[in-house]
Amino acid sequence: MVDAHRTFVIVGGGLAGAKAAETLRAEGFTGRVILVGDERDHPYERPPLSKGYLAGTAERDSAFVHEPAWYAGAAVELHLGQPAVRLDRGARTVELGDGTRIHYDKLLLATGAEPRRLNVPGTELAGVHHLRRLAHADRLRGTLAGLGRDNGHLVVAGAGWIGLEVAAVARSWGAEVTVIEPNPTPLHSVLGPELGAVLADLHREHGVRLYFGTSLTEIVGQDSQVLAVRTGDGEEHPAHAVLAAVGAAPRVSLARAAGLELAGEPVGGIAVDASLRTSDPDIHAAGDVAALHHPLFGTRLRVEHWANALNGGPAAARAMLGQEVSYGRVPYFFSDQYGTSMEYSGWAPPGSYDQVVVRGDLGKREFTAFWLSEGRVLAGLGMNAEGVTGPVQRLVRSGRETDPEKLADPSVPLEELAGK
Repeated sequence: MVDAHRTFVIVGGGLAGAKAAETLRAEGFTGRVILVGDERDHPYERPPLSKGYLAGTAERDSAFVHEPAWYAGAAVELHLGQPAVRLDRGARTVELGDGTRIHYDKLLLATGAEPRRLNVPGTELAGVHHLRRLAHADRLRGTLAGLGRDNGHLVVAGAGWIGLEVAAVARSWGAEVTVIEPNPTPLHSVLGPELGAVLADLHREHGVRLYFGTSLTEIVGQDSQVLAVRTGDGEEHPAHAVLAAVGAAPRVSLARAAGLELAGEPVGGIAVDASLRTSDPDIHAAGDVAALHHPLFGTRLRVEHWANALNGGPAAARAMLGQEVSYGRVPYFFSDQYGTSMEYSGWAPPGSYDQVVVRGDLGKREFTAFWLSEGRVLAGLGMNAEGVTGPVQRLVRSGRETDPEKLADPSVPLEELAGK
């Protein structure tokens, strides 16, 4: 029986929002749980959008967090296809696009992020794609299948995680692929030049054309169709479709208009404390939009990865229930490109580390790499290396000095270095 005297509202129909709703019920909350999402699809996870579903190896339904019937069974009220347009903190109401006003006692903002747009001529052409939503993946999957049949060309602007994953999937469909990236290596701000070069070689071996140190400046088309792209170095590249993979921006308009504290640039997002509480004690934020002052790294971070939504939504739900919560998980990301698996844990931006240590064989792409600062492990990447994520995360969390020679020595068990 639902107790209508207390209402918790979740704005955002992604993984963080869905897992928060699940946790509220699992923790025994008997009040109303209302989940608002601006997409018509039920809440879904995003990794399949650039992996299995996009590649045609997984069904569309595999992306959904729960079976549709779960929501009714758990007494979670859904308002799908309805954007939240206004937040009145004084009245504790959320107004939807159709004028409906919903009262809340506690509110969770899990509004996520939206793809950044290319600010160049030609972005209005029909063959220009973004990848953030399930509808985007539906459209892009059809495009990639067509490019594969017709020997067509996909140009990817950006060599980040999404750009590289889509490039790999496009090659699996048989499409020709060109990647254009202003930095000198793929994932330069995450992996640095040392490990970025490994990924560049992987993609070149699978027929991807990589152009670094230049940016896409124009998309050329005719009759709304893409024909080519031009870059800042004066080159022109054939293209029948373009993917803009130049990052994502946190969706903070609702929070900003309501006067909630936001994190400064370049982090962005809604500022939250260790319990994922915003500057309003009755409002929490989780997932891609939440900017947490991370206890391990001593700075404010906004993590746009699946694991953060998976774990942040439940943590915020427990905090909304009044439980003691201190959220500070080690950031984690996984990827699979051409059958090469990668798991990254930690945070080591350029300038934060003074040494990169590799255990294993870079040439065979069977290794674990560690980013260190004064002997402390800040992050680690396992490539085709099973069972290393747990030890890497313990090393990052411990903050203690580790002998680089032992880190590099495969004969020294990683679990021994990481401890319990």
